[in-house]
Amino acid sequence: MDENLSRGYCQLNSPPQGRRKQKTSGTRDHITPPRDPCSCVYLALVLAGAGFLLPYNSFITAVDYYQKRYPGSTIVFDMSLTYIVVAFVSVIINNALIEVLRMPVRITFGYILSFITLMCIALCDLWFELFPADIAYRVTLTAVGVVAVGSTVQQSSFYGYTSMLPSRYTQAVMTGESLAGVLVSANRILTKALLNDERINTIIFFCVSIGILLACFVVFHVARRSNFVKFYVMLCAATADNLDHKEKKLTSQLSYTEDVDFQDQESNQRYGVLVIHSPSEVNRAFQPPEIAGSGDRTGHRPSQATSMAGCDEETCLSQVSEVTFTQSQSYKIHVPKVSAIKRGLLTRYEVSRSVWPYMLSICLAYFVTLCLFPGIESEVVSCTLGTWMPVIMMAAFNLSDVIGKILASIPCDWPPGRLLLCTFCRVLCVPLLMLCASPRLHPVIAGEAWPIVFSLVLGLSNGYFGSVPIILAPEHVPDEQREICGNIMTLSYSLGLTTGSAAAYLLDYWLGPVMTIDPCAPAVHNVTSSLVYQSSSTVGPP
Repeated sequence: MDENLSRGYCQLNSPPQGRRKQKTSGTRDHITPPRDPCSCVYLALVLAGAGFLLPYNSFITAVDYYQKRYPGSTIVFDMSLTYIVVAFVSVIINNALIEVLRMPVRITFGYILSFITLMCIALCDLWFELFPADIAYRVTLTAVGVVAVGSTVQQSSFYGYTSMLPSRYTQAVMTGESLAGVLVSANRILTKALLNDERINTIIFFCVSIGILLACFVVFHVARRSNFVKFYVMLCAATADNLDHKEKKLTSQLSYTEDVDFQDQESNQRYGVLVIHSPSEVNRAFQPPEIAGSGDRTGHRPSQATSMAGCDEETCLSQVSEVTFTQSQSYKIHVPKVSAIKRGLLTRYEVSRSVWPYMLSICLAYFVTLCLFPGIESEVVSCTLGTWMPVIMMAAFNLSDVIGKILASIPCDWPPGRLLLCTFCRVLCVPLLMLCASPRLHPVIAGEAWPIVFSLVLGLSNGYFGSVPIILAPEHVPDEQREICGNIMTLSYSLGLTTGSAAAYLLDYWLGPVMTIDPCAPAVHNVTSSLVYQSSSTVGPP
């Protein structure tokens, strides 16, 4: 083979010995992957996925502490909007960083950034109380923004990472997102129940969250080194590299012909003429020089290369970076450089055309959720439960959200149109929960039971319809585009979060002015004129 190739010939109709032909879209069906014993990788990804939303959940679940520290403010709404806006920008930046930084580096960066931020808040703001109230308010929002950068880089990278694995592992990360809320809610309930001092129990609450975050970090790095994860990551990487880099470049640069019936009598193999096109002659045939002695064995002279058929491209490319003919003339393959940004945008456009119904579904699902959670849910007042009401409401949402994500792991054939319709029906949750908080003094739907039930419904539907689109979307793109698909779905997810957080301010404005005193105090029922209102549109740091 080497002797004939050096003369400008390529073997026809014979795969290379000792090398397996690269498969494309059907690779996963023809290769037996390593097993995931006892679903260890699945459970590890569940816990690792909890890591990137745990810092944000730690801030909003301590709603009772922040509402007491900043009475009359819109602290929960401000934290939510700050997180979402910064997260949206971070998703766009992360899509650019895909071409620059490796995925494990981006995920590790997110963990470290979140860890440092939570430590600073726990020590500087809560323990030592270094800042006055007005500055502490801004420091808290800044910390939420920093956490958003780290968490979003992690989240987008995680979805890209698990998009290369079987679909149930994408669902595992989504379950981890909800598990973060459950872990934080359980942490808050325990610390609040054990200690009456709001400041001390909040410090312990943040310290426990930091410990869980460290555990998530360790588990992720253990899981990514498993043979199971390495197999699928290398499979997608090999598909992308071999197909996009080798075959496409080879097709544009090489051609050979089967016109010559040149046969090696010793090996009984047939060869055609291999031609290397120069960059300026990619679209037209190249006339090779005369090959001395080419008819020694059969008496046939090679003809001009005119077509592409039968040669093993992978073998040719690996052997012909430089081909020397008998006249000692050399022809090198020159691959023109293509802008990475332009290539990335075109790839994302192609992927978006394939998965746009799922992009719209996940955007709508999280738009409805962020209209109500955590802002409006924190505004539901209970004279029986007091400061426990927002904590219980968020715990109910987080618990049902986990159940919804677990249900999403059950295989189901969802046509895109039906999925969009069911996702749109979640809009009914908006007026129902609004009636539980409006008007502030005497809501239309009073009591504690109905708000908790509506919160359970909101969480259950969010877990299911927020997971199904991002699970199904990677199945509609080739293996080599799965990471891009995961990042695009995360971009749609962030768009829904951003618009939903902005809409939550409008709903809060509809509720009316924010009360600066306890609405359950006896004076509220006797002397309504003694209430002091502060407009939510002008509320800021105390």
